[in-house]
Amino acid sequence: MKGVEYEYFDEDLMNRPKSSLLLEYNPVHKKIPVLVHNGKPIAESLVILEYIDEIWNDRPVILLPQDPRDRAIARFWAKFMDDKCAPALWRSCRREGIERENAFEEACALLNVLEAELKDKQKRFFGGDTIGFVDIAGNFIGYWIGVIQEVAGVRLLTPEKFPLLCKWCCEFQNFPIIKENLPPREQLFAFFKARFERKRKTFSPAA
Repeated sequence: MKGVEYEYFDEDLMNRPKSSLLLEYNPVHKKIPVLVHNGKPIAESLVILEYIDEIWNDRPVILLPQDPRDRAIARFWAKFMDDKCAPALWRSCRREGIERENAFEEACALLNVLEAELKDKQKRFFGGDTIGFVDIAGNFIGYWIGVIQEVAGVRLLTPEKFPLLCKWCCEFQNFPIIKENLPPREQLFAFFKARFERKRKTFSPAA
């Protein structure tokens, strides 16, 4: 979106131990993503997004609003999605039994908050008429969770329950620059299916 040239390095998330490159650039959390700019690493998704927006602020696309209050509100919703929604959605697909039921209820309550926010805004995106900081922060909901819930056999984010949120997901996935850079759905499905199967084998009682 910013038109910045970059080199991408893929980290095998199924690999143990983690790559020396990841451990070098993110020794604290040992997680992806990591942005390396001028030889110096920046970690954590939202931190990276803000850094990119500030460093390349002369580009046509600005992710965060210019107004201080609007910018603070955008940060609030991005953090809400990242800290609250994504973990709850993940648990609703990964847990079993009563734990899954509890996680499902929690995730539905959080998605209802986002549904209400979209209804209040009456815009295509959380950022307004075009994609912004909050929309990118919500990419887990916008694309990934659809694949994950299919693998897990869970029907959580559906048009019947969350029509505006599902419409936003569709708008997000089909926004040209986003669509061009999303990983293929089949590849994601295979990745998460293998990950779920590995978890089942790990926790299954020995025969």
